[in-house]
Amino acid sequence: MRAIYVLPEDGGLVNGVPFSDLSYSDMVVPELDISYFIDKNFAVETIVGTTAHTIYGQGSLAGLDVGEVWILPFTVTIQYHFDGFGKFKPYVGAGPNYTVFYNQSEHNVAGLDVKNAWGFALQAGFDLMIDQHWGINVDVKKVFVKPNFDVVVGGSHLTGTADLNPWLIGTGVSYRF
Repeated sequence: MRAIYVLPEDGGLVNGVPFSDLSYSDMVVPELDISYFIDKNFAVETIVGTTAHTIYGQGSLAGLDVGEVWILPFTVTIQYHFDGFGKFKPYVGAGPNYTVFYNQSEHNVAGLDVKNAWGFALQAGFDLMIDQHWGINVDVKKVFVKPNFDVVVGGSHLTGTADLNPWLIGTGVSYRF
């Protein structure tokens, strides 16, 4: 169990709107990650957590409060755990991500529809073991995901791409069976 700080990368564009840009709110939420060790060095990890983020216009859209969307990132990473460091257990990982956008609500626009999208995740982290089973975990993931969206602003139907690419920075307690 970890607490994660979800820090989306501000960026994106609205097609046909020169100098448009987007930004997104950050959020801290609980997260559950489940790792299955294939052997002493390789593990498969999946994460369970969901966050809500507000979308804002930037650039030529500065001041536009677009709306809020909930995000559910299905992420699976294959991890390599280094050995020979005693109680310090570092690892790196990579794998696919499929992000689902749900419970979307508009603020100063209409018809907000952020599309589900495939992406890719990289991670690095470590467990600092307290005893044979319990440890402190620190984990950083970078998820590369750029969903497309539809929105109606001032009666005009617009499309674009949200460059979310969030950092997931987490810390928590680990338990090894």
